[in-house]
Amino acid sequence: MDYAVLVASAVLYAAGIVAQSVAARRAGSRPGAGLGLLARLAADRLYLLGFAGQAGGFALAFFARASLPLYLVQAASSSAIGLATVFGVAVLGWRIRPAEAMTLVLLASGLVVLAGSSAPSVAADLPFAGIAALALVVLGTGLAMIPAGRAATFLPAAVLSGVAFAVVAIASRTLAHLDLLTLPANPLTWLMLAAAVLGQASMAVALQRGPAAAVVATADATTIVLASVTGIAVLGDHVTGGREPWVAFGLAVVVSGVLLLGVQSRAGTAALAGEAA
Repeated sequence: MDYAVLVASAVLYAAGIVAQSVAARRAGSRPGAGLGLLARLAADRLYLLGFAGQAGGFALAFFARASLPLYLVQAASSSAIGLATVFGVAVLGWRIRPAEAMTLVLLASGLVVLAGSSAPSVAADLPFAGIAALALVVLGTGLAMIPAGRAATFLPAAVLSGVAFAVVAIASRTLAHLDLLTLPANPLTWLMLAAAVLGQASMAVALQRGPAAAVVATADATTIVLASVTGIAVLGDHVTGGREPWVAFGLAVVVSGVLLLGVQSRAGTAALAGEAA
């Protein structure tokens, strides 16, 4: 059942990526740190539809984190970039090349390896020092968005989005096993929501400056690495006995696949632009 929830989460994330990408592109590029862009996009029904898809994907991933380790949940969520590519081909006429198709197979293979090595567990509670550290990361990410919002390339904003969403993943892994009625009184809940808003703002800026697959690939790779390491080192995420090398290999395959898909998409966009010129 937990794996079915992860699949549904990835589908909703993918639909949200496609819708938000189209909406961000047509909003027009203006200088700023991202919150102003989010305010303009709030009036766009397509962006709101994409946001609803991502919110639904997050909700399902949140419940999956109650029993599944972060390295598996985040890797599965990263498969949304592959599904977004498929959606883009089917709905928006995006082109997919043989190399991209092979990369999607690579992603799927990494996920299978991770699924075979994961062990259910309940996360350890974060101490006050851990919560304070996450708060400092959120504050630093917000401050870094000021220069990133002025950059001509998507890379800084995409990396910062990945950092913010890593905070969301770490906080939600700790909160997911708690009674839902107690969450509003937990300061970690509000820190998680602040990180989610910051991640969305950073993503909106990055989507204006680069192809959707490249932006999401960069953000996802950042989130996977940071969240997975924290989950195993701090939150007590379990691995099936003797399969620790599988986890390392599976994560390497997934991160490589995500980044390759982003690079391939960026190269394809540049090629199409050259043909148009």
